[in-house]
Amino acid sequence: MPATIWTGAISFGLVTIPVRVSAATEDHAVRFRQVHLADMGRIRTRKVCEIDGEVLGQEDIGKGYELRDQVIPVTDEELDEMPLPTARAIEIVAFVDRASIDPVRIGDSYYLAAAGSVAAKPYTLLRQALGRASKAAVAKFAWHDRERLGLLTIRGEALVLHSLRWPDEVRSPAELVPAKKAVGVDEDELARAMELIDSMTTDDVGQFRDHYRDALEELIEAKTEGKEPAPPAGEGRADAGVVDLMAALNASVQKAREARGETGEHADIHEMKPRKKAAGKPPVKKRTKPKRA
Repeated sequence: MPATIWTGAISFGLVTIPVRVSAATEDHAVRFRQVHLADMGRIRTRKVCEIDGEVLGQEDIGKGYELRDQVIPVTDEELDEMPLPTARAIEIVAFVDRASIDPVRIGDSYYLAAAGSVAAKPYTLLRQALGRASKAAVAKFAWHDRERLGLLTIRGEALVLHSLRWPDEVRSPAELVPAKKAVGVDEDELARAMELIDSMTTDDVGQFRDHYRDALEELIEAKTEGKEPAPPAGEGRADAGVVDLMAALNASVQKAREARGETGEHADIHEMKPRKKAAGKPPVKKRTKPKRA
């Protein structure tokens, strides 16, 4: 069972649902330490005051906010006295369609478990109501001395809390979008791109693996046993360059269909543009006799 990282209650109108919060995801990335190459000694980070050069312990370190070339000290006691109504509550403030939330705003995810038998019924009620209404709940909660915004959804039989960034924390992508005048996409290219999307569509996202992490673990295991690391398998990706867009789309569709095991006429690439008529002899114009005046 995952460790509980926060305890509180969901506030749903006048209904209170005590819950335990645990992380919904795990980080399996391979971690490295900084070491001294001469003797493999670990490198430690020291906290040094930039004024007197003294090495400080955690008990000597406080918080300060820099404002107009001066630092304003703020104590932990002052932060604890700040009004924070959502300190121990996940307060539902609205309900929205799940598809209306910009994915860029979604951060980490957490599972919510009913804390005790008393919370089981209202917990189940909220979960079933969200499922039947096809809605998600927008909620406020406070962690680490900061009020946050969250999205409450369902996953299977559990409630999930996704942290949300505030609207002013998301940058606008307007300046990054290519100018429409500089890009011309014709209907043939768009149709081929749609065909590529269709050939690569899948319902099984769980089939993908982190091949880089697998190779890295094999490298570490080989070095631990004193063996030579195995040469990398697979072909490297060619350098990106200027290519024929339609040719690249055709080749991509062919490759995607072969990966699905489609062969025969279904795997053939058909030209999207209509074929030109074969060039023949120009029609002979009949000469007409001039009319008499």
